Amino acid sequence: MCGLPGNLPIYTLMNVFGLIVFLVFSFALAAQSPDMEASLASQRASVSRQGEAIRRQAGIATPAPGGFFVFPSDPVATEAATPSCAALTEFQLRPMLNIAATAHGVHSDLLRAVIQQESAFRPCAVSSKGAQGLMQLMPATVTQFGVSDPFDPQENIDAGAKLLSQLMKRYSGDLNRVLGAYNAGPANVDAAGGIPLFPETQNYVRSILKSFQPATEEP
Repeated sequence: MCGLPGNLPIYTLMNVFGLIVFLVFSFALAAQSPDMEASLASQRASVSRQGEAIRRQAGIATPAPGGFFVFPSDPVATEAATPSCAALTEFQLRPMLNIAATAHGVHSDLLRAVIQQESAFRPCAVSSKGAQGLMQLMPATVTQFGVSDPFDPQENIDAGAKLLSQLMKRYSGDLNRVLGAYNAGPANVDAAGGIPLFPETQNYVRSILKSFQPATEEP
């Protein structure tokens, strides 16, 4: 039976042990990589399929009774239209939020809270005023930021984050005015010297600030 010589220096034994640990860790990491890649590929494919479905359906929309949003309708439906696209899951949403948050210096939890209020995480949402997608971009905003497809989740979030970033700079980080302007427009915020007195805007700001509770500091 073979063994290590009893007179090897202690640092040699430590180096051998460290090499063994490194090799074991490397093999374990390599074994997990295919699973991680498969998971990411599945996520990308899911978002892509949903985006394609939204683009096919976005041409026709009818009001949802009692709701702020209208959704693409089912042409064979005989009753009032219901949402025809699923809400994005946190698993799908989180990486897109992180990308936009890092690129534009807006907290990912703030983006999430705005999306929840604007579209309930449904990338096919269209408002009665023509706002589109997750962050309810108005046509002028779509044009301003060169958005090619407002129903593409990543494009929509990126443009919404850009707009919030601009408003954060304009109002020195005052979230009351930032969110008021996102909902009612900067002109109304400037005229009111704060949150406009529109009930919708007042409730909008209050609801988002209530759900925006960042766990960690971000840009």
